[in-house]
Amino acid sequence: MKGLQGKRILITGGAMGIGKAIANRFLEEGAKVIIIDRDEITCKNIKQELPGLEDPIIADVTDYDGVVHAFKVIEDRMNGLDVLINNAGISIRQSFLEMSREQWLDVININLNGVFYVAQQAARSMARGEGGVILNMGSTNALIGYHLYSSYNASKAGVVEFTRSLALELAPKIRVNAVCPGYILTPMQEAEYTPDMLKEFEEKVPLGRLGKPEEVASLFAYLASDEASYITGQCFVIDGGEIAGGLASQRPID
Repeated sequence: MKGLQGKRILITGGAMGIGKAIANRFLEEGAKVIIIDRDEITCKNIKQELPGLEDPIIADVTDYDGVVHAFKVIEDRMNGLDVLINNAGISIRQSFLEMSREQWLDVININLNGVFYVAQQAARSMARGEGGVILNMGSTNALIGYHLYSSYNASKAGVVEFTRSLALELAPKIRVNAVCPGYILTPMQEAEYTPDMLKEFEEKVPLGRLGKPEEVASLFAYLASDEASYITGQCFVIDGGEIAGGLASQRPID
């Protein structure tokens, strides 16, 4: 991709899953990559697997003061930031009537509040420099109703509208877009669904399979690059055709 060589990239939740694939892709593009993740063990693992990474920062995106401190570290190490991949997130599969207050808050705090905390610090850094790109992780859950994911759906819908608002406020210096994946085979998905459930999802997707983290990473690389220089305020779906025919609204998988 044009314009990624030497760019300074921050990825939240970058130690595993899609975040890890994104980190690897940007390293392949010749970028300087640093991640923020709250899991110290996975951070050690990814540093061993991807030795080209800057040393990861152990921080929780829901901790505002911790995020502010993390950006001071980033400023010291990288002298600014060109691209933010706001990837950190969780989901809890639970019926609305049985969902606890704590479960609701856990999802909202990480998926929405954390996105705000990190994006604000990143935008301030970019505004002091030559500008940049903010890419937020949405979901097809932001665009269509799903059973058993009311907290996740609400958080990701918030991310999409947050993205559109930021694109207006931060233009023309900073571009802001969202990526909305469908079912991507990640450790988070494998923890929530049995092999039989995953197989049933595959049968519903027009392309006949779940997505790969590397495919999502390719979209992030394009949107961060100079090749996407006229794109801002948009939401890009990557789902194998999943929501094209309203597949998500079908009965939940037991």
